This record gives sequence, structure tokens and C-alpha cells, in this order.
Amino acid sequence: MPLPGNVFSSVLLLALVGVIVAAETKFRLLADNLHSDQNVVGGKSPEFPAWFAFGAATAAYQVEGGWNEDGRGASVWDTLTHDHPELVVDQSTGDVAADSYHRFQDDVEALKQVGFNFYRFSISWGRILPEGDLSSLNQAGIDYYNKLIDALIVAGIEPVVTMIHYDVPQYLQNLGGLASPLFVQYFEIYADTLFRNFGDRVKVWITHNEPYNFCVDGYGYGRNGPLVYAPGVGEYLCVHYTLLSHATAYHLYNQRYRAQQKGSVGITLSGRYFFQADNQTGSEAVDRALQYHIGWMAHPLFSEAGGYPPLMEKEIAEHSQQEGRTMSRLPAMTATTKAFVRGSADFLGYNYYSSRLVQLDPHPYNLSTTPSIEKDSKLLLSVDPFWKRAKSSWLYVVPEGLRGVLNWFRTEYGNPPVVITENGYSDDGQLDDHGRVDYYKSHLTQLLAAIHEDGCHVVGFTAWSIIDNFEWLQGYR
Repeated sequence: MPLPGNVFSSVLLLALVGVIVAAETKFRLLADNLHSDQNVVGGKSPEFPAWFAFGAATAAYQVEGGWNEDGRGASVWDTLTHDHPELVVDQSTGDVAADSYHRFQDDVEALKQVGFNFYRFSISWGRILPEGDLSSLNQAGIDYYNKLIDALIVAGIEPVVTMIHYDVPQYLQNLGGLASPLFVQYFEIYADTLFRNFGDRVKVWITHNEPYNFCVDGYGYGRNGPLVYAPGVGEYLCVHYTLLSHATAYHLYNQRYRAQQKGSVGITLSGRYFFQADNQTGSEAVDRALQYHIGWMAHPLFSEAGGYPPLMEKEIAEHSQQEGRTMSRLPAMTATTKAFVRGSADFLGYNYYSSRLVQLDPHPYNLSTTPSIEKDSKLLLSVDPFWKRAKSSWLYVVPEGLRGVLNWFRTEYGNPPVVITENGYSDDGQLDDHGRVDYYKSHLTQLLAAIHEDGCHVVGFTAWSIIDNFEWLQGYR
């Protein structure tokens, strides 16, 4: 779930089933879809293809609880909620959350009742390796996830695992976290531990979740865990080592595990779609916004050329020079690094919630203010006053944006396999759930059009969420 959130209640999520019943309900594997080249379709249809998979998603810190049980090490979110409770709206923590550490069987039963094909959950790195590497291997953590995975499989639900969903071990953060090249080495050890222990049953892996949100808010503006304030530098370092650690895990899987385990390794990105703010705004502004918000991570992985988007490389280097720096704030990718990262994803996971209007900022680059990615992008964002807003202040209901961004992936990156890894709606938690029903129905309608009319290669859809959970700085409100 994106960091600035509100109550993403699971109340009456069963209504989602009423929207998707046209698809077959028999058990099918997302992993199979990712290995098939037969699931790009065309032509209008009111139904999802029989092979299409539906699932629900959670994140470890948001649902597990058991924060100090059975040898689990602290994460940056434990540190934030315990040391700075004033930052959370209701001063709550994830210490107990939805108590999935003890009640995972209830979670599995809920997933089964709805009829979901897969469950996307994240593993708490600190529960497996409290100090980041094998010197602190925690068997109790291995046992917990083995029980969860086995329970899902018995219920006919495919486990889809996210390796890290914001909750960096505090021990690693003390060493610099994702702003340090050390992170890549530790992440390789962690990924190897997961592949070795769970890869016989887990066939779909997501290395990182929403690096834009995590890096900009956590290592740029310091608004969320780990509260590192280094705008204009920290977010770029964080994304750089996110990409390198992802690619390292991908190549590790290829070398040691793919032949036997036959799984897929991808990454989940986020980012709004953008529409021209007015008739005077050209398409350049839309493309610029997509490059800075999504292409920053997607271009190195999925483009033919590799590396960061050329406009980002050029402009951030120019801004850095104007600031008197001897090197660009955007880390350089050598030809070797570009080749290492490019193509290192079997699929693109994408979290879509909302869109924005965009226009170019007409003002020249201002050297008197603090640098940041927002300043580098030279964009002005706004919303259409006619867009309906959910409970979360940032979530405007714009289902057309989902179709728009899927077509951008198709034209910009050659139509890679895409899994919608999150989509959802926030409210006050009331039983009258029409807002959520309308949200899902309108977005699934746009998704159908993208698949059938546009030929977008989308193989699965994930609802956020099946469980009421700790919503980061918004707590449980």
C-alpha cells in the first residue's frame, strides 16, 4: 500500500467477487500465466480470460504483529512507531496489527471464502535474518512462513512473496540501509535464504515494493521510515541500490535455482498516470511525468537501451553542475551495470490507485531552494475538481488512468507481462461499501478494455486488501 494512506478496509470485499465471477473459479496459477506466451488477447469481451488470476495483498509490518516474538529483529518501522509515536495519526504501532503471526489460518480461510487464486504477502526480513545475514538465521521465522505457505497451498491458493515491503531491518539501516552499496550484498544473502527455504513452493517472487514511494519519502524527504532527510540525493541512491539488489537477486535465481524451481522474479513499481492539465499542455508533460515517476525504475529494467531515462540523466546532471557539484546527484550507470540490470525481471508488478493532471513548470531551475526529485522534474501536478475522492486525501478515483498506464507499458517497453499487484479504495470503515464496489467495478472494466481491446499483457489483478491493517502514518484511522 502506498505510504500516505488511510483506512483500506476489507469490509464487504466479497463484493469484488460479484464483479469477477465471469472468470472461471477453478484453481489456476499466476506462475503459469507468467510462463505462457498465449495470454495476450484482442477483441472486445465482457469477461476476463479463463486463465486470468485474482488475488489479494498485504505487507508483513501492516498485518503480522508479533513484533518482538520468537527472535524477530526490529525494522525501521518498529523504530519509527516506538521512538516517534507523534508521527502516526493515532499514535498506534504494528506491534499487534491484525495479529496474522498468530491468526494466519483465519487469513487463509478468508482468502478461500472469497475465492482468490493467489495471496501476495511479504516476508519480514528481520523475522528471518534479524541482523541481515546468516549469522543471525532465525529458524522460528522460517517455520512461521513455512506454515503460512503450506496452509495456502492446502487451501488451493498460490503464495506470491514480496521480499521486502518497506520494513528494512534496523540493523541494516544502521549501516546505511538502501543508500549504501552494502545493502546489495546483504540483499543477495537474504534472497538466497528465501529461495533455498521456500522456492520449492513459491513460484512468483517480487523483490521490492514501490521503490518510488519508499525512497522518496524514506530517504529523500524523511517523512516515513527510515526518516532519512537527504532530498535530491538520498532518493536517487536508494533507487540505485534497489535496482542493483533486485538484479543481483534475479541473476542469483537464474544461476542457482531457476532450472529446478522454475519460478519467476519481478519487481513491483508504483506511480500515478497523468493527463494533460489543459489544452495548452502538450504530451511532453505527460511523458516527462511518467519517466520521472515510473521510468526512473522501469527504464533500466525493461527498455531496450537500459539505464535511467535519458532526460533524467541529462537534466539532473545539469542541475547538479549548476549547484556546483562535481558529479550528478543521479548515480551513474556504467555499460556493465546497465547490462546487468536490463532484462532482469520476468514481469512488471504495478500498484495503481489514482492519477493526476500535469503541466510543465514554466519557471527556471531555482538554485536557492533544496534540490529534490520533484524540483528536478519541473512539473506541476493538480487534480480535476470533478474527480471523486476516497477517504485518503491523495486518492482520487480515476479508473481511466489504469488503462492509460498499461498502454504506456505496452508502447514504451514492448508489452511486458504485467501483474496489477495492488488496487484499492479507502473509506471510513462503514458497512455501506458502495464506494469500494464502484471503485473496483470501474477499474476492472478499464482493465478488461486494456486486455481485450488494446492487447495489454496483463495476467493478474490484486486487491488491497483482504485484511484491515496498520496503514503506516495513518495508523488504524
